[in-house]
Amino acid sequence: MDKTPTPHIGARLGDIAKTVIMAGDPLRAKFMAEKFLTDPVQFNNVRGMLGFTGTHDGKPVSVMGHGIGIPSISIYSYELFNFFEVDTIIRVGSCGSYREDLQIGDLAIAQGACTDSNYASQFEMPGTYAPIADFALLRQAVEAAERFGYRYRVGNILSSDYFYSENGHIDKWINMGVMAVEMEAAALYMNAARAGKRALAICTVSDEILTGKLTTPEQRQTTFTQMMDVAFSLL
Repeated sequence: MDKTPTPHIGARLGDIAKTVIMAGDPLRAKFMAEKFLTDPVQFNNVRGMLGFTGTHDGKPVSVMGHGIGIPSISIYSYELFNFFEVDTIIRVGSCGSYREDLQIGDLAIAQGACTDSNYASQFEMPGTYAPIADFALLRQAVEAAERFGYRYRVGNILSSDYFYSENGHIDKWINMGVMAVEMEAAALYMNAARAGKRALAICTVSDEILTGKLTTPEQRQTTFTQMMDVAFSLL
């Protein structure tokens, strides 16, 4: 029985492609639709979370916003995987670097995603679950970054519940080799694992935590498209 549309996505089964490239900002999804898609058709505007389906190099693909934080991406990715028969979700977003050699504009390709969130508790695992990316997507993303000549690192990131924190214990994450911080990938990876689907997060460094350097609006406009180039090459 068709359970669509859902409370958060106003589309019908078949309106959304098997692969969805997602960004936190719905306006970035709109930008991707305009820049990368041929004949994009809007399938969602519920709560302003824009989504579009079109083709890229003849292959069907959808783009959509997912909002900020684990609670938001967990809702959208769950509905896409479980109600709209989406097979693959690739997140493209920003992150803060925890390493001096991971600089503004570089790509952080998330092999794994630590988290300070309690999201995994619902699965009642008898231990600590380690959310990881789909290896085939990860390998293809690395190969694509190499072909494009983009600077990148592969490793563990932190999906934090806190944008503003009284004590983020940054040094402890750094000591364990975590390369960057963002707010969504861990839940995406867990939802993909539970649904038997594929997921990958590719982030662009927007600020350097150790040096205090931040991106300018001009840098965001020009450098944040590199992660999109990589993501669309995975179709």
